[in-house]
Amino acid sequence: MTKTEATCPAHAPADHPKIKPAKVGVLLANLGTPDHYSYWPMRRYLGEFLSDKRVIDYSAWLWQPLLQLVILTKRPFTSGAAYKSIWNEEAGESPLMTITKDQTAAMAARMKDRYGDDVMVDFCMRYGNPSTKSKVRAMVEAGCTKILFFPLYPHYAGATSATAVDQFFRALMDEKWQPIARVVPPYFEDPAYIEALAQSVERAYAAKEDKPDILVCSYHGMPQRYLTEGDPYHCECQKTTRLLKERLGWDDTQITTTFQSVFGPEEWLRPYTVEEVARLAEEDGKKKIAVIAPAFSTDCIETLEEINEEIKESFEEAGGEEFTYIPCLNAEDAHMDALAGVVERELSGWLD
Repeated sequence: MTKTEATCPAHAPADHPKIKPAKVGVLLANLGTPDHYSYWPMRRYLGEFLSDKRVIDYSAWLWQPLLQLVILTKRPFTSGAAYKSIWNEEAGESPLMTITKDQTAAMAARMKDRYGDDVMVDFCMRYGNPSTKSKVRAMVEAGCTKILFFPLYPHYAGATSATAVDQFFRALMDEKWQPIARVVPPYFEDPAYIEALAQSVERAYAAKEDKPDILVCSYHGMPQRYLTEGDPYHCECQKTTRLLKERLGWDDTQITTTFQSVFGPEEWLRPYTVEEVARLAEEDGKKKIAVIAPAFSTDCIETLEEINEEIKESFEEAGGEEFTYIPCLNAEDAHMDALAGVVERELSGWLD
């Protein structure tokens, strides 16, 4: 009999239902992706994303008519074109999906080496497929009596980490036999994560004959109001930049923090990346820059299209001469070792 076969509990009557051996689940969670870049898959995805009260917290009676009648009529076309420009046609999926699968496989291999068959690793998406609910159900069916939920965001934000956790606990509410649950905390200052970031910068700079004049750390933005209402995201981003600067041995002139992906009429966290890269070229004479996105664990539409196309174009139109995008850490060994270290720490007491 293999370790994964279901058996009757000891001393149970012969007709007792068989129960699978208890496992611990590690569920990685990423933002999500449309199933395709055509209109209706894009509309479904954007509708789910932009209806999340953690993302857009306006009153539904005000927001939903605007969303359903105006935004979702036009935006699937523009967003679809952006996704098409980066789509993994060979695999029939977005790069975020491809990379998340690679990350999951890398994590599973590390957990297998460390814990054998006692840990099951899988991934889910907050929006789109595979859904959080379906993956929680699959883990419970596989015998997971404990689940460690890991939002793949180094920094906490209500619109990223919190909404992923919300969805995880909604899924748990539907389970008759609810597994014990833990949530991985933000890891924005974890030494191994900072080290992986620093190594990626050093590799990129070593490959350049002329070193960039400045490194722009571009983080996903959020409304300024969220910061004043208590969201710690801005402070955590600033600390990551400071720790990266210290690890690289640089001074303040060699690195800066900016925020991208502004949406809607509100004031967002500043400086805006798209404006700041132009200012660096025009006013500060920084003709060679590098851009890294430390808040993203996985390359996606905001990095591959927005940074490497829109933000790059803004820099070059302002007189910039050399733009270097440093990819996200993705499934690099140093990154996955760092994430595996976080997981092992959070599994303490469950699998020691």
